Amino acid sequence: YGEGKWHLVPLRAGLNRCRKSCRLRWLNYLRPDIKRGFFGKDEIDLLVRLHKLLGNRWSLIAGRLPGRTANDVKNFWNNHISKKSPSDRPKTITRSNIVRPRPRNLP
Repeated sequence: YGEGKWHLVPLRAGLNRCRKSCRLRWLNYLRPDIKRGFFGKDEIDLLVRLHKLLGNRWSLIAGRLPGRTANDVKNFWNNHISKKSPSDRPKTITRSNIVRPRPRNLP
């Protein structure tokens, strides 16, 4: 029914949810372009690198992992990667291959 009309979704679908719950369920679970399931080795490696660079900015990290939501990335990090000891994490990260943001020079 168009962008921004989440208040109509529970009424017309007969759901016992609020509009915020419907919107979040669509964003995190029901969208057709969302990739669900296990993270591949390349995704895990990129996730570790981006977390080292950006910290806990899950929406920025998820923006660089196509098909993954910020909620999914955060849950995967907290449930799988952060609990591993540093020796169990991927060892491909070195000081030379981390890209750091550069400050902008404004005129």
